[in-house]
Amino acid sequence: MASDDGIKAAPARVLIVVADPACSERVGAICTRAGHEATFASNTGAAIDVMASHHPDLVITAAHLDDGDPVAVIEAAKGLDAALPVIALAEPTDAAGTRGLAQAGALDVLLGEVDESELLALTDRALARARDVAEAVRAVRESKPELPEIVGRDPALTQVLGGLERAAGTDATVLLEGESGTGKELFARTVHGLSARLDGPFVAINCAAIPETLLESELFGHEKGAFTGAVARKPGKFEVADGGTLFLDEIGDLPGALQAKVLRAVEHRTFERIGGTKSLKVDVRLVAATNRDLRARVAAREFREDLFFRLSVFPIQIPPLRERTTDIPLLARYFIERCSRELDRPTLSLSKAAEDRLIEHDWPGNVRELQNCVERSVILCEADEIGPHHLDVTGAAPVGPAVDPWEMVDLTGRLEEVVARAVAEVEKRKIVEALDASADDTGRAADMLAISHRALLDKMSTHGLTTGRVV
Repeated sequence: MASDDGIKAAPARVLIVVADPACSERVGAICTRAGHEATFASNTGAAIDVMASHHPDLVITAAHLDDGDPVAVIEAAKGLDAALPVIALAEPTDAAGTRGLAQAGALDVLLGEVDESELLALTDRALARARDVAEAVRAVRESKPELPEIVGRDPALTQVLGGLERAAGTDATVLLEGESGTGKELFARTVHGLSARLDGPFVAINCAAIPETLLESELFGHEKGAFTGAVARKPGKFEVADGGTLFLDEIGDLPGALQAKVLRAVEHRTFERIGGTKSLKVDVRLVAATNRDLRARVAAREFREDLFFRLSVFPIQIPPLRERTTDIPLLARYFIERCSRELDRPTLSLSKAAEDRLIEHDWPGNVRELQNCVERSVILCEADEIGPHHLDVTGAAPVGPAVDPWEMVDLTGRLEEVVARAVAEVEKRKIVEALDASADDTGRAADMLAISHRALLDKMSTHGLTTGRVV
């Protein structure tokens, strides 16, 4: 059956959520005759289960269900996929119910007794629209292949993606907040890729990874002779990002002395190179990210309140992996497939027991930790399937014999020298303990040790300590 536009939809998976058996049977028969695969549910809970396992292309629901909650069906469909079309069935006299279904996101509402030609016209139109949306997304990805792929269907993630899409359509400054390992740079690249600036540069800088003495030059550039070693003019990240997006990662660790300069650059899009007198104007869209609580840092007078407000025009909270557990198997299979392809070997399967073990783990290192765990299991697995014994998800430090702390300290020499060596050893062991407890999240480790992030990085450098992850 063709729609009013003459478009005949290809066969699709249709979920029919209707409590009345006669109506459900009629709608199913209409869809089946049109070549579609029909699946049935009579209440919200059953509908959500079917959506999660069968991933329908279209949902048809009624205004009255066994549990009386058709709006929850629509919300669940949109949580699974914002572009998933929903057609609702309602009585002509139920004006309030019809309005609620439309407000919840139903694409069309069919009033009265189900007419085959009318239902198929709505069905074809809904599926054609969903196809157009998918093709538009595919076209964007093909024209911009570096647009990152964000894997997941959890409602918490879907909400974030909706916020990213809304933010991308503006030039507003975006603040991404979330724990280390949640993929904040991935989300920042998505904002850039979905924006009108996608043909401009995407420039990223980690404010916590660069010594304070060099950070100003990295951000704003310098003129020749501005300081010892400045043998030539160097443009900064603000200048390089002109016409595109500048991503300031770990903005919470920006030194106080630089916060005023960054504020001016954000507000006026102007700055001067170090040693320069000419004011440079740039057209830059700013995205910032932090794993620190900026509101607490503002309250503690460690971060400028005016800069915080300028950065958080569009704040987006990235959920930790433990709050989107339904995405863990999807992510695991995605990393298995990618790693297998890179190793030029057949893609391994993931056993149910291994999947359960992954879901049970807390993942303090978030997606980054899961990626490391899965890729290690692919390398070590010699079978066709990854089992729970291939996964190292304990997160525990290796247990060894007890060590007398004095055995770690050289007691020769003057008292002052011995005390200094002992203090250094205790400090080093305390830092290692905090890094182990935080899964190498240096931001959390610094909070546990009650020192600044930059102080922790300096101490790690002094003791020759590194993490197994990029932070």
